[in-house]
This record gives sequence, C-alpha cells and structure tokens, in this order.
Amino acid sequence: MVNPKVYADFHNADAKGRLRLNCAGTVQDLARQQIQLREGLMLTLYADDADEQGHPDELRVEGKVTYSEEERCWVAVIDCDDIHHASDEVGQEARGAVSRQPT
Repeated sequence: MVNPKVYADFHNADAKGRLRLNCAGTVQDLARQQIQLREGLMLTLYADDADEQGHPDELRVEGKVTYSEEERCWVAVIDCDDIHHASDEVGQEARGAVSRQPT
C-alpha cells in the first residue's frame, strides 16, 4: 500500500528532529485528501526542491505520525538519513521530477 503524500516543511522540526505537521501546506494537503492524523499513520512527506539544473525535484521522506504533548501538535518521526530527491526513486514520478535510471 502506498502511503499518503503530504507536504511538510523540513525546516519546521522540533528539538527531537520530528517534523511538525502544522504548516499551511500540510494542513491543505491533509484536508484535500481527507486524511485524519492518528498515532502510527505512515506518510510520505515532501518539500519542494530543485535539481542542479533548476528543474523541480521534490525532497521526500517516510514519516510515522505521533502526537507531541510537548509541542501540542502532530509530528512525524523521520530518519534524516532517509531524506532523498524524488528523482532517486527509480520508476517513480514526482510533480515535475524526472525519474533517472542509474548509470
């Protein structure tokens, strides 16, 4: 099963490195897809970025949703080492990203 793809601001992390799921783009994506956040929900989080030539190439990472009592908001637990560009996903297309085959 494919995880829902939701915008996240990768610079909006808490002290534990979890991404806060409270920015405008995140809220809009959740509403548009009618996603209700809940403990353990897996999401594909993305942020706009570009490749070396300036072509759109999203940043992506998988995240597990949890509620942060300290932050008083929903957050996603991610592994920062897993953040990658959409073009790194062989056979996957992203909004404006071009899939590249390994050479």
